[in-house]
Amino acid sequence: MQAVLTKVLWIVVLGAYVVSWLKAPQKAKRAARAGLMGLAKAAPVMLSIVVIIGLVMAFVPPEWIARYLGHDAGLWATAAASIFGALTLIPCIVALPLAASIYREGASVATVAAFISTLTMVGVVTAPAEIKYMGKPLTIWRNVLSFLAAIAIAGVMAVVLR
Repeated sequence: MQAVLTKVLWIVVLGAYVVSWLKAPQKAKRAARAGLMGLAKAAPVMLSIVVIIGLVMAFVPPEWIARYLGHDAGLWATAAASIFGALTLIPCIVALPLAASIYREGASVATVAAFISTLTMVGVVTAPAEIKYMGKPLTIWRNVLSFLAAIAIAGVMAVVLR
């Protein structure tokens, strides 16, 4: 299914570019140049994603992921993933493929959901900057409520996607 959607997307994009070229060739050239420049800027990030995921998957055996992050690991795995997500500052563009990889290797839905939710919602690392601009009470309340919401999201995901 994903391959079909990818092909459809490519056809739509190429068709739109042809229409753009027919209407305004100079604008289409500028758009293509801007797109290629954006791709060139994104290439190092994409390469780092592949390297990070490759390293994690090379050094962490699938049996370990299934054992310590899978369904049988229980709430401890979800709690650990929540804390790890809250304490780390990983760009989502890296974290989402990493989460997909560990899910495919046997991590539970709740564990992956807890990691992604706390990673994106809780900002322990960025708290000092947030305190500076928003104040200490607001920062603490936002992070505590976000952490609790992330745990709730993980629980709901575990039930819904079971």
